[in-house]
Amino acid sequence: MNPLYTAKATSTGAGRLGHVASSDGVLEHDLSMPKELGGAGGGGTNPEQLFAAGYAACFHSALQGVARREKLKIADSSVTAEVGIGKQGEGFGLAVTLEIALPGIEHAQAEKLVEAAHQMCPYSNATRGNIDVDLKVV
Repeated sequence: MNPLYTAKATSTGAGRLGHVASSDGVLEHDLSMPKELGGAGGGGTNPEQLFAAGYAACFHSALQGVARREKLKIADSSVTAEVGIGKQGEGFGLAVTLEIALPGIEHAQAEKLVEAAHQMCPYSNATRGNIDVDLKVV
């Protein structure tokens, strides 16, 4: 693959209790450990939230691209990503649920659009066969 764009971000400090920043300074966040993972919680974000935001935005873009290709107008669409983390063997694993809202689109047609977007989305392609991704048209 010949990349069209490369994002670069750096983690400093204590990993999940540290800081992340993109090389261009646009993204800059402190991190905190969720209580559910044994942390104190707090005002920082975490890797799962960042992954969920990226996957939701990327999938939504793929969905809009598929709709344009099919000459369909999708208004007020949304994609919500839930990223779960849990024990898997000796380490940890992730699971994703994508909830896709396509108001005004017939359910069967919405499911076809979602499946086509799942084939196009780089996040879906990266995770396919590695983690469970559940697609839900809502």
